[in-house]
Amino acid sequence: MTWVPWVGFLVLVFGLLALDLGVLNRKIHEIDTKEALKWTAFWIALALLFSVFIYFSYEHNWFGLGLHDGAHDDPAEATMNYISGYLIEKCLSLDNIAVMAMIFASFRVPLKYQHRVLFWGILGALVMRGAMIGCGAALVSSYKWVLWIFGALLIYLAIHSTFGGEDDTDPKDKWITKFMVKHFRYHPEINGMHFITKIDGKTFMTPLLLALVVIEISDVIFAVDSIPAIFGITQDPYIVFTSNIFAILGLRSLYFVLASILEKFAGLKYSVGAILLFVAIKLLTPVGYYVYDWVNHTPGFDPSSLHPVTEPFIETLPVWTNLVVIGSLIVIGIVGSLIYDKNHPKQDEDGEAKSEDKAESEEKSEDKADATSEDNADANSEDSGSKSEDGEAKSEDGEAKSEEGEAGSDDSAAE
Repeated sequence: MTWVPWVGFLVLVFGLLALDLGVLNRKIHEIDTKEALKWTAFWIALALLFSVFIYFSYEHNWFGLGLHDGAHDDPAEATMNYISGYLIEKCLSLDNIAVMAMIFASFRVPLKYQHRVLFWGILGALVMRGAMIGCGAALVSSYKWVLWIFGALLIYLAIHSTFGGEDDTDPKDKWITKFMVKHFRYHPEINGMHFITKIDGKTFMTPLLLALVVIEISDVIFAVDSIPAIFGITQDPYIVFTSNIFAILGLRSLYFVLASILEKFAGLKYSVGAILLFVAIKLLTPVGYYVYDWVNHTPGFDPSSLHPVTEPFIETLPVWTNLVVIGSLIVIGIVGSLIYDKNHPKQDEDGEAKSEDKAESEEKSEDKADATSEDNADANSEDSGSKSEDGEAKSEDGEAKSEEGEAGSDDSAAE
C-alpha cells in the first residue's frame, strides 16, 4: 500500500477541522443542543459514507488498499470490520464524555469556551491515537502473542468497567493537575478564550490550558482499552486508524448532546463490558488450542498460526457476526437504560431541596395556623370574659337603679 491513502485521509480530517474552527465556529458562542445534533448527524453520516470508500477501494485495490499486511481479501469483510470498529470506539467514548463534563465543571470552564478546548483536545488525541495505533500494529505484525496480552487486558477492563464503580476524584486533585500547578505558573482566573495569559510580564497557564492537559491525559488512559478492543476485531492498520479517528471526530458534538443526560444511559456500561468480554474471548480462544496442541505434541505445531484441525470455532465465524453482536449489545444497553430510567425516575438534588423547603414551609404554615387559632381562641375568651363583666356591671347598675326606685316609692308613700 502506498502513502496516498494515509495522506489523503489526514488531509480530509485536518481540512474538516480547519473548516470547523476557522470558518463555521470562528465566532465564540455557546453550542446548543440543536446545533450539536446537526454536527453529530454530519459526523456519523460522513463516517458511514467513508465505509463506501472502504468497500470499493478494497475491491479494486485503489492505491494498494487490500494488498498490505493484515488487509482483508473480501471488501465486504473490510467494510463490516470498519463499521464494527467505529461502533466499538463510539460506545467506549461515552466514558470520555462523562470525564470531560467533570473536568469542565471542576475548572469552571464556561460553555462558550468548551468547544475551543475540545477542538485542540481532539487534535492532540488524533496525534496520540495515531502513534499508539502505529506501535500496536507493528507489535501485532511481529508478535502474534501480543493479541493474547490485549485479550487478558480486555477481560480485566470489562470487569472493572462493569463492577469497579466510577472514579469521582475531583480533576483538581489528580496527579497531572498537581504536577502542572507545581512546576508551571498557574493563574486560576479565566482570561477569555486564551490558554495562557501574561501578568507583570510573566506567562501563566489559565484554567483552559489545564483542562486541556487533563483531557489529553484522560484520552490516553481511555485508549488503553479502545485500541486493544479494535485490534480484536481487525488487525488491518488502515481500518483500525480510520474507524478510530472518525469516532473521535464526532466526540465534540456528541459531548454537547449527551453531557447533561448521560446518566440516563447508565445501563450502557454493561453493554460496554459485554463487548469488551466478547472481543477478549475472540483474542484468547486460540490460546486454549495452542496449549492443546502443545500438550498433545501435535506435529508441525507453529505458534504463529493455528493447526488446521484444531482451528477454534470462533475464528471461523463469519465477519458479520462481529457487527451483529456489537450492534445488538449497544441497542440492548440503550433500550434497557431508557426503560429503567422511565420505571425508576430519580429526583435530582434540586428537586429534593425543593421538596424539603416545601415541607418546611408547610410545617411553618401549620405552626403559624396553630398559633393564630390559639391567639384567636384567647382573644375570643377574653372578649367573652369582658362581655360577661360588662353584663355583670350592667346587672349591678340595674339592681342599683331598682333599689333607688324602691327608695323613691317608699318616700312618696311616707309623704
